[in-house]
Amino acid sequence: MKKENKTLKIIVYTILILYSLLTLFPFAWSILTSFKSTAEIASGGTFFPESWSLSGWTTLFESQYTTWVRNSLVVALITTVLNVMFNTMAGYAFARIDFFGRKFLFSLMLLLIMIPGQVTMIPLYIVVSNLGLINTHSSIVLTSMINIAYIFMMRQFFINFPREVEEAASMDGLSTLGIFFKIVLPNAKPAIATQAIFIFMGVWNEFMRPLLFLSSPDKYLLTQGLNALSNQYRNITAWDIIMAGAIFSVIPIFILFIFLNKYFISTNDRSVGSK
Repeated sequence: MKKENKTLKIIVYTILILYSLLTLFPFAWSILTSFKSTAEIASGGTFFPESWSLSGWTTLFESQYTTWVRNSLVVALITTVLNVMFNTMAGYAFARIDFFGRKFLFSLMLLLIMIPGQVTMIPLYIVVSNLGLINTHSSIVLTSMINIAYIFMMRQFFINFPREVEEAASMDGLSTLGIFFKIVLPNAKPAIATQAIFIFMGVWNEFMRPLLFLSSPDKYLLTQGLNALSNQYRNITAWDIIMAGAIFSVIPIFILFIFLNKYFISTNDRSVGSK
C-alpha cells in the first residue's frame, strides 16, 4: 500500500513539474527575448541571447512608457476602489435588504451577464461622447466602475454570512449602514481582496476601451501605448521592446497579489471547505 502511494505521489509530482515548466517557458522566453537585439530575434537565434542587449529596455524608457504606466495605475486603482465599494454594497443589498423588485432586478442583472461586451461598445461610445468625456480617463472609469459578476459573487458571500451576527448587532442599536460597515465589511476581506485582484488585473490589461475612448498619446493606458510603440516599427516587429514592456508591466500586479495573497488564499480555503 505504501509503495502504491509513493508511486502515485511520484507520478503526480512529475506531472505538476512538467506542467509548471510548460507554464513558465513562455514567461522565461519573454524575459530572455527582451535582452536580445532585433537582428538576433529576426534571425531566429537560440533560446538564450547570444549577445545580451539593453536596446529594447532603453528604447522603452525613452518613450512615454512611464506616462502610460502612471495612467494605467491611476485608472486601475480608482476603478478598483469604486468597483469594490459599489459591487459590495449592491451584493449586500440583494442578499439582505427586502425591497420592491429585488428578484426581478437580480434576474435582469444575470441576463445582462450573457450579453457580450463588444455589443455594448457603440452605445457606450455614444453615451461617453454625449457626456463630453471622450479622450479622458474618466471615460474608462465611468464605464468600468460596476461589474455584475462581482455583485453576484458578493451576494453569494453575504447570503452565507451568519445572519445571527447581524441580528445581535441590530439589537445593540446599530443601523443597517452601521451593521454593514462595522460588522459585515470587516469580515468580507477575503471576498473583497479576491474581487480587487481580478478587477485590477482586468483594468490593467484592458485594451478595447482605451482604444475606443482615448486618442492622445499622453492619455494612453499601458496596453494601448505598447501597441502604438510596436506600430512605429512597420518593417519589423520590435519584440525586444514589446517583451520588455510586458515584463515590466507585470510588476504592479505581482505587488498587489503579494499584499492580498493571504486573503485570496483564505477565500479559496473557504470555498474548498464549503464543498
